Amino acid sequence: MVSPPSLTDAKALLRRQFRAARAEHVAGLPENLRALILNRPPAPVSDMIPEGATVGLYYPLGPEAPSLGWARWFAENDRQVALPRFAARSAAMEFREWANPFDEEALEEGPYRMPQPTGTAAFAAPDIVVVPLIAFTQDGHRLGQGGGHYDRWLAANPGTKAIGLAWDCQLADELPVESHDQPLSAVVTPTRIYHGAD
Repeated sequence: MVSPPSLTDAKALLRRQFRAARAEHVAGLPENLRALILNRPPAPVSDMIPEGATVGLYYPLGPEAPSLGWARWFAENDRQVALPRFAARSAAMEFREWANPFDEEALEEGPYRMPQPTGTAAFAAPDIVVVPLIAFTQDGHRLGQGGGHYDRWLAANPGTKAIGLAWDCQLADELPVESHDQPLSAVVTPTRIYHGAD
């Protein structure tokens, strides 16, 4: 689905602005403090995910909100962890199990230069997906990287809840929303939880 030029331009501008704000925010954090931020899911979020459930997470790159603490907490608390995998840039996003989130050596570099499970890792069907984002609104709208991978995956897997993970500086008053944009059930930042779509 192709966006109208005006919406495409508006989203591109917002991406530039929020990427810059995110990078500046993270650069200003003391290194020892970064390791303590978002190191486990807050109780209201972990309560949404029963033991035995599969959680899809992203591998954080650069100034993205850290998710590896969540991955390790889930693994230690009887949840299966999965990461996105792309067989090629032209392939649809799928999820594969990450059996041991303490073992980053088990991952390989994917076509988007992002660590991902190998092709021999088991396929996964997450019950809930924790998604990265560039910006979000209080009511659960999300501005992603622009590839549409998560929107397409969520549209193909209706009923799967999506939770955003972000820095507080990524909150936007409003965002352009299109019919294919998938809303978030919640967004977690270091200071609060925003409840979005049910």
